[in-house]
Amino acid sequence: MSVEKNIAEIKKKMEEAKQRSRYHQDVKLIAVTKTVEHEKMIQAYRAGILDFGENRVQEIQKKYELFPKEIRWHLIGTLQTNKVKYIIDKVHMIHSLDRDSLAKEIDKRARERSKSMDCLVQVNISQEGSKHGQTKEEALDFVEHICRSYPNIRIRGLMGMAPFEEDSEKTRCYFTDMKQLFEEAKTLNLGNSEMSHLSIGMTNDYEIAIEEGSTIVRVGTGIFGRRNY
Repeated sequence: MSVEKNIAEIKKKMEEAKQRSRYHQDVKLIAVTKTVEHEKMIQAYRAGILDFGENRVQEIQKKYELFPKEIRWHLIGTLQTNKVKYIIDKVHMIHSLDRDSLAKEIDKRARERSKSMDCLVQVNISQEGSKHGQTKEEALDFVEHICRSYPNIRIRGLMGMAPFEEDSEKTRCYFTDMKQLFEEAKTLNLGNSEMSHLSIGMTNDYEIAIEEGSTIVRVGTGIFGRRNY
């Protein structure tokens, strides 16, 4: 199938999942463009995609100048502190805020630009050693700390990943845990916090994630096909 047809099919399934969900929330589709060639990204843009997610700072730097300014770039991968300065003026949102040293650098670079940087706190909800993020037990304290300590960061919600499962139904328990944590985070009522986004769900499990309350899904393979990393 073409990129355009893939996007149409995904949006159809997203809408069906919203109807099944008890939350009936708005859901944003982010096209994950790691290693995706320019032509396929243009096809996605022409099909109405305005939100692109990148794992690597270098790819954002390279692609940023090649696309219309209305594109919203999302840094969804692990971010090294020494790379923040290269993307602070380019990204719409950082999805992977997971430690204090990174928050300190984001706040510093955002202050230099006289801006507030929208961020999601990454939670290692599956407790896998290969994944980054705050633990479920530490996440809310971390959100409070960031909001009180760094005025140039605006926490917009939480991001997490379930383990890959051939049977996507097995991911549901992780998404229900993330939704519960997200609802608890919304009760904190911190000044520069606006807890409106729960970024969970990828190609293999985005329908389950939407059913459980996701407001952002990150889909790469489902749009562009399998890639060789």
